[in-house]
Amino acid sequence: MKVLAVGAHPDDIELGCGGALRAHVLAGDEVTMLVMTAGDRGPQGLSSRVREQEAAALVLGATLVWGGFDDGSIPTGRESVDVIDSLLRTVGADVVYTHAPHDSHQDHVAVSTASLAAARRTGRILYYQAPSTTSFDPTVFVDIGPTVGDKLAALRAHWSQVLGCPMVDLEAVSAGVRYWGQRARTRYAEAFESPRFVWEIAPAGLPVRDEIDIEAEALQWR
Repeated sequence: MKVLAVGAHPDDIELGCGGALRAHVLAGDEVTMLVMTAGDRGPQGLSSRVREQEAAALVLGATLVWGGFDDGSIPTGRESVDVIDSLLRTVGADVVYTHAPHDSHQDHVAVSTASLAAARRTGRILYYQAPSTTSFDPTVFVDIGPTVGDKLAALRAHWSQVLGCPMVDLEAVSAGVRYWGQRARTRYAEAFESPRFVWEIAPAGLPVRDEIDIEAEALQWR
Protein backbone atom coordinates (compact mmCIF):
# COMPACT_ATOMS: atom_id res chain seq x y z
CA MET A 1 0.00 0.00 0.00
CA LYS A 2 1.15 3.55 -0.75
CA VAL A 3 0.30 6.16 1.87
CA LEU A 4 0.40 9.97 1.69
CA ALA A 5 0.00 12.09 4.84
CA VAL A 6 -0.42 15.85 4.40
CA GLY A 7 0.13 18.42 7.14
CA ALA A 8 0.30 22.20 7.26
CA HIS A 9 3.25 22.46 9.66
CA PRO A 10 5.98 20.34 11.24
CA ASP A 11 4.46 18.12 13.97
CA ASP A 12 0.86 18.28 12.62
CA ILE A 13 1.09 14.84 11.03
CA GLU A 14 2.72 13.22 14.05
CA LEU A 15 0.04 14.66 16.34
CA GLY A 16 -2.77 13.45 14.13
CA CYS A 17 -1.66 10.13 12.69
CA GLY A 18 1.94 9.35 13.70
CA GLY A 19 0.99 6.00 15.23
CA ALA A 20 -0.97 4.93 12.16
CA LEU A 21 1.87 5.90 9.83
CA ARG A 22 4.37 3.89 11.86
CA ALA A 23 1.98 0.93 11.73
CA HIS A 24 1.84 1.29 7.93
CA VAL A 25 5.65 1.25 7.77
CA LEU A 26 5.88 -1.84 9.97
CA ALA A 27 3.35 -3.54 7.69
CA GLY A 28 5.61 -2.91 4.69
CA ASP A 29 3.69 0.06 3.27
CA GLU A 30 5.43 3.03 1.65
CA VAL A 31 4.69 6.22 3.58
CA THR A 32 5.30 9.77 2.37
CA MET A 33 4.80 12.87 4.51
CA LEU A 34 4.05 16.18 2.75
CA VAL A 35 4.59 19.15 5.09
CA MET A 36 3.30 22.28 3.41
CA THR A 37 5.29 24.88 5.40
CA ALA A 38 8.42 24.97 7.56
CA GLY A 39 6.41 26.37 10.48
CA ASP A 40 8.80 29.28 10.88
CA ARG A 41 6.24 31.41 12.75
CA GLY A 42 6.10 28.91 15.62
CA PRO A 43 7.95 29.17 18.97
CA GLN A 44 11.11 27.45 17.76
CA GLY A 45 13.64 29.96 19.11
CA LEU A 46 17.05 29.28 17.60
CA SER A 47 16.25 25.73 16.55
CA SER A 48 15.28 24.68 13.06
CA ARG A 49 11.88 23.10 12.67
CA VAL A 50 13.14 21.68 9.41
CA ARG A 51 15.74 19.58 11.25
CA GLU A 52 13.15 18.56 13.83
CA GLN A 53 10.76 17.41 11.12
CA GLU A 54 13.52 15.47 9.38
CA ALA A 55 14.33 13.69 12.64
CA ALA A 56 10.66 12.87 13.27
CA ALA A 57 10.27 11.41 9.77
CA LEU A 58 13.25 9.15 10.46
CA VAL A 59 11.62 7.91 13.66
CA LEU A 60 8.49 6.95 11.72
CA GLY A 61 10.41 5.55 8.74
CA ALA A 62 8.65 7.85 6.28
CA THR A 63 9.84 9.85 3.28
CA LEU A 64 9.62 13.61 3.85
CA VAL A 65 8.62 16.16 1.19
CA TRP A 66 8.20 19.91 1.69
CA GLY A 67 5.40 21.92 0.10
CA GLY A 68 7.32 25.21 0.14
CA PHE A 69 4.50 27.53 1.25
CA ASP A 70 4.73 30.36 3.78
CA ASP A 71 3.61 29.61 7.32
CA GLY A 72 0.19 31.16 7.91
CA SER A 73 -0.46 31.78 4.21
CA ILE A 74 -1.22 28.45 2.56
CA PRO A 75 -3.47 29.25 -0.42
CA THR A 76 -6.91 27.71 -0.65
CA GLY A 77 -7.00 27.35 -4.42
CA ARG A 78 -5.28 25.67 -7.30
CA GLU A 79 -1.68 26.30 -6.21
CA SER A 80 -1.89 24.10 -3.12
CA VAL A 81 -4.14 21.55 -4.85
CA ASP A 82 -1.55 21.14 -7.60
CA VAL A 83 1.28 20.49 -5.11
CA ILE A 84 -0.69 17.75 -3.35
CA ASP A 85 -2.07 16.29 -6.57
CA SER A 86 1.39 16.08 -8.16
CA LEU A 87 2.89 14.23 -5.20
CA LEU A 88 -0.16 11.98 -4.86
CA ARG A 89 0.30 10.89 -8.49
CA THR A 90 4.06 10.48 -8.06
CA VAL A 91 3.78 8.16 -5.07
CA GLY A 92 0.60 6.48 -6.33
CA ALA A 93 -1.11 6.86 -2.97
CA ASP A 94 -3.92 4.43 -2.11
CA VAL A 95 -4.84 6.30 1.08
CA VAL A 96 -4.51 9.96 2.07
CA TYR A 97 -4.36 11.30 5.64
CA THR A 98 -4.99 15.03 6.09
CA HIS A 99 -6.36 17.69 8.44
CA ALA A 100 -9.97 17.60 9.57
CA PRO A 101 -11.87 20.48 7.93
CA HIS A 102 -13.36 22.06 11.08
CA ASP A 103 -10.40 23.91 12.57
CA SER A 104 -9.54 27.35 13.92
CA HIS A 105 -6.20 27.54 12.06
CA GLN A 106 -6.49 28.84 8.51
CA ASP A 107 -3.59 26.70 7.25
CA HIS A 108 -5.24 23.51 8.51
CA VAL A 109 -8.51 24.40 6.79
CA ALA A 110 -6.71 25.22 3.53
CA VAL A 111 -4.79 21.92 3.57
CA SER A 112 -7.93 19.91 4.30
CA THR A 113 -9.81 21.52 1.41
CA ALA A 114 -6.90 21.18 -1.01
CA SER A 115 -6.27 17.55 -0.02
CA LEU A 116 -9.86 16.54 -0.67
CA ALA A 117 -9.77 18.21 -4.08
CA ALA A 118 -6.42 16.63 -4.99
CA ALA A 119 -7.59 13.19 -3.82
CA ARG A 120 -10.84 13.33 -5.77
CA ARG A 121 -9.99 10.00 -7.45
CA THR A 122 -8.65 8.33 -4.28
CA GLY A 123 -10.88 5.80 -2.55
CA ARG A 124 -9.58 6.22 1.00
CA ILE A 125 -9.31 9.62 2.69
CA LEU A 126 -8.91 10.03 6.44
CA TYR A 127 -9.17 13.28 8.39
CA TYR A 128 -7.08 13.50 11.55
CA GLN A 129 -7.58 15.70 14.59
CA ALA A 130 -5.33 18.61 15.61
CA PRO A 131 -5.23 20.49 18.93
CA SER A 132 -7.00 23.37 17.14
CA THR A 133 -9.78 21.20 15.67
CA THR A 134 -13.15 22.67 16.63
CA SER A 135 -15.48 19.78 15.76
CA PHE A 136 -14.57 16.11 15.35
CA ASP A 137 -16.83 13.05 15.16
CA PRO A 138 -14.66 10.07 14.17
CA THR A 139 -15.97 6.83 12.74
CA VAL A 140 -12.67 5.13 11.83
CA PHE A 141 -10.09 4.06 14.44
CA VAL A 142 -6.59 2.64 14.05
CA ASP A 143 -5.17 0.49 16.84
CA ILE A 144 -1.76 2.00 17.67
CA GLY A 145 -0.94 -0.15 20.69
CA PRO A 146 2.32 -1.40 19.12
CA THR A 147 3.29 2.08 17.85
CA VAL A 148 2.17 4.58 20.48
CA GLY A 149 5.76 4.79 21.74
CA ASP A 150 6.98 5.64 18.24
CA LYS A 151 4.32 8.34 17.94
CA LEU A 152 5.53 9.97 21.16
CA ALA A 153 9.18 9.58 20.13
CA ALA A 154 8.45 11.34 16.83
CA LEU A 155 6.76 14.17 18.72
CA ARG A 156 9.73 14.50 21.06
CA ALA A 157 11.86 15.17 17.98
CA HIS A 158 9.91 18.44 17.75
CA TRP A 159 11.48 19.54 21.00
CA SER A 160 11.05 23.29 20.36
CA GLN A 161 7.29 22.79 20.20
CA VAL A 162 7.12 20.39 23.14
CA LEU A 163 8.97 22.94 25.31
CA GLY A 164 7.51 26.15 23.88
CA CYS A 165 4.01 25.44 22.60
CA PRO A 166 1.23 24.55 25.06
CA MET A 167 -0.76 22.89 22.26
CA VAL A 168 1.94 20.21 21.86
CA ASP A 169 1.44 18.55 25.24
CA LEU A 170 2.67 14.95 25.37
CA GLU A 171 0.55 14.15 28.41
CA ALA A 172 -2.53 15.37 26.54
CA VAL A 173 -1.53 13.31 23.50
CA SER A 174 -1.16 10.19 25.66
CA ALA A 175 -4.54 10.83 27.26
CA GLY A 176 -6.09 11.39 23.84
CA VAL A 177 -4.97 8.11 22.30
CA ARG A 178 -6.12 6.31 25.45
CA TYR A 179 -9.53 7.98 25.18
CA TRP A 180 -9.93 7.05 21.51
CA GLY A 181 -8.73 3.57 22.37
CA GLN A 182 -11.58 3.25 24.86
CA ARG A 183 -14.02 4.44 22.19
CA ALA A 184 -12.58 1.88 19.76
CA ARG A 185 -12.65 -0.97 22.33
CA THR A 186 -8.89 -1.28 22.40
CA ARG A 187 -6.05 0.17 24.48
CA TYR A 188 -4.62 2.98 22.32
CA ALA A 189 -6.05 4.32 19.09
CA GLU A 190 -5.95 7.23 16.68
CA ALA A 191 -9.30 8.46 15.42
CA PHE A 192 -10.36 9.67 12.00
CA GLU A 193 -13.28 11.16 10.17
CA SER A 194 -13.67 10.04 6.59
CA PRO A 195 -15.39 11.67 3.63
CA ARG A 196 -14.77 8.48 1.66
CA PHE A 197 -13.40 5.07 2.58
CA VAL A 198 -13.54 2.14 0.16
CA TRP A 199 -13.03 -1.19 1.91
CA GLU A 200 -11.81 -3.80 -0.55
CA ILE A 201 -12.58 -7.33 0.60
CA ALA A 202 -11.00 -10.10 -1.50
CA PRO A 203 -12.30 -13.64 -0.78
CA ALA A 204 -9.44 -15.96 0.21
CA GLY A 205 -8.59 -18.50 -2.47
CA LEU A 206 -10.99 -17.05 -5.04
CA PRO A 207 -9.86 -15.17 -8.15
CA VAL A 208 -10.74 -11.49 -8.33
CA ARG A 209 -12.99 -10.91 -11.32
CA ASP A 210 -12.01 -8.17 -13.69
CA GLU A 211 -14.50 -5.36 -14.33
CA ILE A 212 -14.37 -6.12 -18.07
CA ASP A 213 -15.40 -9.73 -17.43
CA ILE A 214 -18.32 -8.59 -15.26
CA GLU A 215 -19.50 -6.11 -17.92
CA ALA A 216 -19.23 -8.78 -20.64
CA GLU A 217 -21.28 -11.18 -18.56
CA ALA A 218 -23.93 -8.53 -17.98
CA LEU A 219 -24.21 -7.87 -21.74
CA GLN A 220 -24.92 -11.55 -22.35
CA TRP A 221 -28.07 -11.31 -20.23
CA ARG A 222 -29.46 -8.23 -22.00
